[in-house]
Amino acid sequence: MGRLRGRLAPYLMILPAGLWLAVFFAVPLIMMVSLSLQEGNLIDGFRQTFHWQNYTEGLSTYGDKFVRSLWYGLLATVVCIAIAYPVSYWIAFYGGHRKSFYLFLVLLPFFVSFILRTVSWKFVLADNGIVLGTLKNWGLLPQDFHVLQTSFAVIAGLSYNFLPFMVLPIYVALERVDPRLIEAAQDLYAGRAQAFLRVVLPLSLPGVFAGVIMTFVPVSADYVNAAILGGPQHTMIGNVIQTEYFNHNNYPTASALSFTLMAILLVGIFLYARLLGTRDVLEAAAR
Repeated sequence: MGRLRGRLAPYLMILPAGLWLAVFFAVPLIMMVSLSLQEGNLIDGFRQTFHWQNYTEGLSTYGDKFVRSLWYGLLATVVCIAIAYPVSYWIAFYGGHRKSFYLFLVLLPFFVSFILRTVSWKFVLADNGIVLGTLKNWGLLPQDFHVLQTSFAVIAGLSYNFLPFMVLPIYVALERVDPRLIEAAQDLYAGRAQAFLRVVLPLSLPGVFAGVIMTFVPVSADYVNAAILGGPQHTMIGNVIQTEYFNHNNYPTASALSFTLMAILLVGIFLYARLLGTRDVLEAAAR
């Protein structure tokens, strides 16, 4: 009896989490798969007809939105890496006893609603706002210069809102780097740049790998930044899905678009993992 309890103990420990995932993830996912293959409308109801055209029609109709979402996601992810890596590096190696405080400052915007943070960018980037209005009054910018409703505004908002998702994993990876390894590299006549490229950067790749996944996936599926900071020509696929769900009540098409986006992101992540070398990343993380 005791041996049986010992074997069942690990499964009993993960049972609450497993039930949570089953009820709030697996079951809704299965229902959405079924809904994506249905036909009908909100008045007459929806019926299961295995209408695969929901996928092909959605992809052909909104293909440009998928491409734009992936492009914006890629650019925002690159911007996040460019900003997050130096910030994480400085906190990890030069933060001293105030590391927790600096990380708190990075996470501080998360204490404000996502919508409010995005709307604040709209006020900052307004044509006559605090920044552009002042520069125009000083004669440094032409009066017809604007930033809102441009790709730059959308990508800037995406980068700002999802930057902590890149900072934290990179910081964790850099925090695990033993400073003695850098000292050993310098003792072997390696310069600071060589020590970084040959020691610090390879050991921090697990954090970059995790940060890219944690950033690229939600950024590509976002619709708030494009709706607030962009214009009609900057619509992302998330905006289309939101419109189909809540405005048109076209649940099958919206579900099909959601799963198409999910499939594209999964394929992209798989290719990214193969290109970077998941095994090498995991081996570096285990050191």
